[in-house]
Amino acid sequence: MVQVPEWHIRGGWFDVCSCNIPCPCEFAQPPTNNHCEGVLVWHIREGHYGDVRLDGLNVLALGAFDGNIWAGAKASMAIFLDERADDQQRQALQTIFGGQAGGWPASFAALIEELRGVEFAQIRVEVSDDLAYWRAEIPYKVAAKAEALSGPTTPPGQRVQLLNPPGSEVGPGQVVTWGIGDLMEPAGAFDFHTNFTGRSSKYIPFDWSGPGGEG
Repeated sequence: MVQVPEWHIRGGWFDVCSCNIPCPCEFAQPPTNNHCEGVLVWHIREGHYGDVRLDGLNVLALGAFDGNIWAGAKASMAIFLDERADDQQRQALQTIFGGQAGGWPASFAALIEELRGVEFAQIRVEVSDDLAYWRAEIPYKVAAKAEALSGPTTPPGQRVQLLNPPGSEVGPGQVVTWGIGDLMEPAGAFDFHTNFTGRSSKYIPFDWSGPGGEG
């Protein structure tokens, strides 16, 4: 059993996936053409795992699945953790995002059937303060970017958003900001080979915590 201290992290999550806009998965429906693949990115603005600070660290995952992920389908995934993390931070990230620390990440981890690998890497993440764009990169392995979705009737400076999505990857009660994104995975890391432009992207804040004690 893993001894789990009190922990709390908050920040922003986004993806760029192969679905049409808007991604049906966010509505708890099967993905476009019944197949979804792409990148998922978590940026921890501030947080701790016991006494270990996690402020500013990033996690990036490559994933793919067939069928409705909210109705029993399972995903294949590979996870990259921020190489800037020291030994204690690395252990904390692996425990939280591996699901052993409880909270929402444990529910999300239950959706993964195949974990192709875990690697520490340089993960660059940038999110505009006004959510006009968001992007992430692991040099020579993956590059994902998105701009906020807009159109002829979107008021200037406003964002296209969804309240209380039924299929939110970061848990219930959130606000989704829709975007249009591009993804390149030139190196085929962990046998993920994805390249596309003009597909679905979304940004969602997260705020997670877990209790102390055995977990």
